[in-house]
Amino acid sequence: MKKLLIALAIIFGFGLATVSVLPQSVSADAADEICAGAGAANGGKCGDNGASLDKIFKNIIQIFAIIIGLVGIIMIMVGGFKYVTANGDSSNIASAKNTIIYALVGLVIAATAQSIVWFVLSNATK
Repeated sequence: MKKLLIALAIIFGFGLATVSVLPQSVSADAADEICAGAGAANGGKCGDNGASLDKIFKNIIQIFAIIIGLVGIIMIMVGGFKYVTANGDSSNIASAKNTIIYALVGLVIAATAQSIVWFVLSNATK
């Protein structure tokens, strides 16, 4: 039972980390709509409406981060389900543990790669 609670806490934590990315894209869309409305009322001019290469890369990275986060959470849940339904079989338990470990390692690598790319993009535009 203790392991199940730990697994659920980990899943909840990664879920919050994944969902925390979503409001940024929603606020960016809202800002674009506001700018478009102001531009229509202001003779069609409102800030920088063009899609720069930096914005495109950031959006692509953000989408990949959401997808990788969701896949990682699903794999952790699959590993937890395999662990709960192993019925004491050592090979099934080992397989479940490997699934969870590989999912966690994949999430760590993906987060590290994303932070490196964000660092490079933020320093390249200065």
